[in-house]
Amino acid sequence: MNNIGLKDFWRQTYKTGSPVPLVISIQVCLFVLIYFLDLLFELKIVPQSFLEPIVRRLSLPSNFSAFIAQPWSLITSNFVYVKLLTILFDSLWLYWVGQIFFTFLNKRQFLFVYIASWLLGSVLYMGFGSLIPMPSNLQLMGGSLPLAAVLAAIVTLVPKYELRLLLLGNIKLKLVAIVYFGLEFLALTMTNRPAAISYFAVVLFGMGFTYALKSGMDWSTIFQKKQQKPAKMKVVVGNNIPTNRKHRYDLPNQDEIDAILDKISISGYDSLTNHEKETLFRASNSGDKVDG
Repeated sequence: MNNIGLKDFWRQTYKTGSPVPLVISIQVCLFVLIYFLDLLFELKIVPQSFLEPIVRRLSLPSNFSAFIAQPWSLITSNFVYVKLLTILFDSLWLYWVGQIFFTFLNKRQFLFVYIASWLLGSVLYMGFGSLIPMPSNLQLMGGSLPLAAVLAAIVTLVPKYELRLLLLGNIKLKLVAIVYFGLEFLALTMTNRPAAISYFAVVLFGMGFTYALKSGMDWSTIFQKKQQKPAKMKVVVGNNIPTNRKHRYDLPNQDEIDAILDKISISGYDSLTNHEKETLFRASNSGDKVDG
């Protein structure tokens, strides 16, 4: 019985095609490993603490000269956390935002926004860290930058999407995003100014991705596999010419989706017509998601 439960959990969590569970799992496992090694020191099993040196070596330095000595930090810094509440909050946010993102867009687009903003934010952080006088031990860790870019991308696409929050009821996603961005930016401004600048830049990047997508440019196509050679020409007899070919940059109709979401928030899902239900289903169906 337990084996069946584990198989169902594995299938529902890791075989859905979403990279979000994998990212969260790496972050949590690294967090546990770091503090397990520190526990060995607390129990006098090892002579020195591993917490500070491990975190320092895995986090991203604030300048390029220090980065040369630990280039792997460009990758590892995104997964490093030292505060329980921070990793808990970021993991929940990434899970929820990822769910909304995959309702309207696809895996390739998520990976592009996540990875590109991660790299962009890291380079900008080291660049501004080299220019702005800051403590030499200042470092960047955690996945807040790519999380912000993903949230900015999806809130630009469906700003009227609503979240049901405990005690607060239904709140539009754009309002939640504005508060979240504001608090994060304010906190970084007081503690890590290069990170604050990078944070602002990746939010703009996420918004720019969606605006470009709406205009017919899918930046994520750089992750697209090379297309196979076209098949040989096939003669079509009569009027059996396919007419349902979908434009490669076909997006969910913004106004129609917003109107449907508004109707659900006011009158509930059952108030939708069959056409509206079909439209919402097509928008959330992976086969009809935006694909470049």
